[in-house]
Amino acid sequence: MKKRFLMYAVSAVLAAGAALIGLPGAAEAHGAIMVPGSRTWLCYKDGRNPTTGAIEPTNAACAAAVAQSGTTSLYNWFAVLRSDGAGRMSGFIPDGQLCSGGTGGPYNFTGFNLARDDWPVTHLTSGATLGVKYNNWAKHPGTFRLYITKDSWSPTRALAWSDLESTPFDTVTNPPDNGGPGSDDGYYYWNANLPSGKSGRHIIYSVWQRSDSNETFYGCSDVVFDGGNGEVTGIRGSGTTPGSPTPPTSPPVTPTTPNTSPNPGNGACSAMFNVTGTWNGGFQAEVMVHAGTAAIGKWTVTWTWPGGQGLTQAWSGTATSSGSLVTVKNASWNGTVAANSHTTFGLLGSGTAPPSVNNLACSTA
Repeated sequence: MKKRFLMYAVSAVLAAGAALIGLPGAAEAHGAIMVPGSRTWLCYKDGRNPTTGAIEPTNAACAAAVAQSGTTSLYNWFAVLRSDGAGRMSGFIPDGQLCSGGTGGPYNFTGFNLARDDWPVTHLTSGATLGVKYNNWAKHPGTFRLYITKDSWSPTRALAWSDLESTPFDTVTNPPDNGGPGSDDGYYYWNANLPSGKSGRHIIYSVWQRSDSNETFYGCSDVVFDGGNGEVTGIRGSGTTPGSPTPPTSPPVTPTTPNTSPNPGNGACSAMFNVTGTWNGGFQAEVMVHAGTAAIGKWTVTWTWPGGQGLTQAWSGTATSSGSLVTVKNASWNGTVAANSHTTFGLLGSGTAPPSVNNLACSTA
């Protein structure tokens, strides 16, 4: 059955091992903490049907979040962001909206603020060293901060700023990364010393503040300090997302074929392609066009289909096809894109949704 999604969703779906690409935001970074898993990441892992790719949560809290925020929130699990965040926290994002990054981001993540005790949870040991993994859907310099809830916090109420310890227990700037971008498998990694003296349920709150723009990412990770070592429960196939206590110093780079064109420079643009819905014989996709460090006045995105797909409809752009080659030029109203900003266009395609497209490129010609 054909799945409908918000026309300006900017993101992606990735199978484990086969990427369906995408991204959001006003700049071009994307990511979410994977170990310990954020609510959006673990609910995506829980909800994604491994056979069809549809979002069908089995966890009750994830299902409630999707009922409120829609499946787009999980196809865009890496996009809990504020383009104007500049690292701001209390006084910027209201109490009770910490897990969604407020309501000013590109997508509706408000369902992930729900006060429940049945979210997917990562099992940890207080005072231990944890190998943190933070998805690098798009790579950018910046600082990661991790906070922990006070002992007085209860999962029966939505998270407020007063529930968090005032200082982060871990801070790292420009950590190393492995794999990616544009995949479920790529990540930044570092070792974090978990707070001592913690027991029971808590939330680890993550903030990724880019140093090259104001874009800031936020995330809630539900954890329980019970002597665990990164095991995950409460998701489809529970126990399949453990975190390695000590990441390798020189990890092997897994070959990937991300649906992303080269990063834009001054006066240039780049594009990222993602599938947002599939059905028998067709699919819906969206492409984000990013300006580099200077504004652009027009853009053209091209790619070739990898396996007999066809273009049936496009919006927010003027599209033409010739064989497997697709060319999309800006519409009259969205050709101008400010520096470090973006616009998007959408399309419907025929055939099997491709895990990636070939020769994806963006130009200002």
